[in-house]
Amino acid sequence: MRVIVVGSGIVGASIAYHLAAEGAEVLTVDGADQGQATAAGAGVVFPWLLRGTPPSMTALGLGAAEHYPRLVEALVAAGVDDTGYVPVGGITVAEDGPMLDEMHDALLRLREQPQMVGLGEVERLAPGEPAGAFPVLRDDLAGLYVSGVVRVDGRRMRDALAQAAAAHGAERRSGGASLTVAGSGVTGVAVDGETIGADAVVVAGGAWSRALCEPIGVALPVFPQRGQILHLDLPGHDTGSWPIIRTLYEHYLLAFPGGRVVAGATRESGVGFDHRVTARGLHKVLTDALAIAPGLDDGTVAEVRVGFRPLSPDGAPLLGGIDGLDGLVVATGLGPIGLTLGPYLGALAADLALGRDAPLDLTPYRPDRPVPHHSDRPDHTVSDASQSS
Repeated sequence: MRVIVVGSGIVGASIAYHLAAEGAEVLTVDGADQGQATAAGAGVVFPWLLRGTPPSMTALGLGAAEHYPRLVEALVAAGVDDTGYVPVGGITVAEDGPMLDEMHDALLRLREQPQMVGLGEVERLAPGEPAGAFPVLRDDLAGLYVSGVVRVDGRRMRDALAQAAAAHGAERRSGGASLTVAGSGVTGVAVDGETIGADAVVVAGGAWSRALCEPIGVALPVFPQRGQILHLDLPGHDTGSWPIIRTLYEHYLLAFPGGRVVAGATRESGVGFDHRVTARGLHKVLTDALAIAPGLDDGTVAEVRVGFRPLSPDGAPLLGGIDGLDGLVVATGLGPIGLTLGPYLGALAADLALGRDAPLDLTPYRPDRPVPHHSDRPDHTVSDASQSS
């Protein structure tokens, strides 16, 4: 069976890997559009409690929590040296108060469920203790520690999946793709004037998926949401094992080896694919970061990454086929939680492309489901990301 995957972000790379590992003939096509979400994503993996997301996301979150560690083990066994996946734990910080107590009790109740085993240790931290683990924080902040939170470098995980897919025979081609249709089905893609046939095509083009499907009469409800994410360098700090820091207002900090601290992020709808670092966006991220971590004030601004999250109007991803159109599977729309759920979404999409039933009900995620009206007007909204991936 031959499958073409359009898109090579975290979802597309996962699809290609899972298909190739099952023996399918796989070709990935990617146009290398500026602002791909995977390359810009911060890297927080916390699938158990997706605050602010629809109830339909719970099943995906629990599936991802189970799938991610097994996937990493498989990649390492296949010879991948660096997946970018590191369990470092996470701390939600706030001034000491009842909100942290409520969250602590809720997580303890969740941990009693068998499928929540990966959540790990849950511990209430007194004021000053979070700063002991993340030294640039204010020393008056209390916290709630969860050991199961994972840091993932999206670029490295994407490349690890692509490497493992290639080891199973998957091929890759650069260039803009357009879908080809015959009768009532998608038959392949055209790339640079060449038509390439396939038994199935999976559209995993992130925020660009809508434009890919519009020429064949499919209006996918997915739109770009710009995120600006700040990277700071802190020379002399051993940051490799620092935990992920979240707040009650959902901005976040996380650290990577080499003195790198990442702060994010804006959530800007209505700006299209405007790939710019804006004064307003940078001010927002810096203000939020320094409010909880004044020790960052002497950090060097290393870079600001800009990515376009694929966002659906109802907040749920788009996964599945289109009624009346054979040979097409859509896998996109994860918004700000792509690095958390992307590898699992890719595994599900691979099953669909192979004609298999998914292990959960995909009805809430159908790409042709009724969704609320989405206004993509240029309102330049800047707010906190509800989930920091």
